[in-house]
Amino acid sequence: MKRKHRLKRANDFRRVRAEGKSLGHPLMALAFVPNGLPYSRVAVVAGRSVGRAVRRNRAKRRLRACVEQLFPHVQPGWDVIVYARPGVIEAPFGTLLETMEHLLRRGGLWQALAVQESIETSHERLSE
Repeated sequence: MKRKHRLKRANDFRRVRAEGKSLGHPLMALAFVPNGLPYSRVAVVAGRSVGRAVRRNRAKRRLRACVEQLFPHVQPGWDVIVYARPGVIEAPFGTLLETMEHLLRRGGLWQALAVQESIETSHERLSE
């Protein structure tokens, strides 16, 4: 994922947690808030409840892979944090994708790919 699409600063994390909405599922949770930018940013977090370092890293890799596949469908202008929960390591990858898509749809962050492509095309035209 491109660097500009990564959520990294502690202030941004605090803002998402303090002002944002959150949705939960036994495998993961999402917290999100509008960011006022023409693109979205995402972070993946795994706490100690997921396990030791090896399990946390594996959980983050699996969730990042889901984000990579689903990111083109995320509406621009959002900061999103994906929190791993303990069952994420044992769950099949397809289930993780379905769960993340379900949470994105519930949060209103999902958009059809054709809409995204037309938005990107219009942004490219404006920048020319």
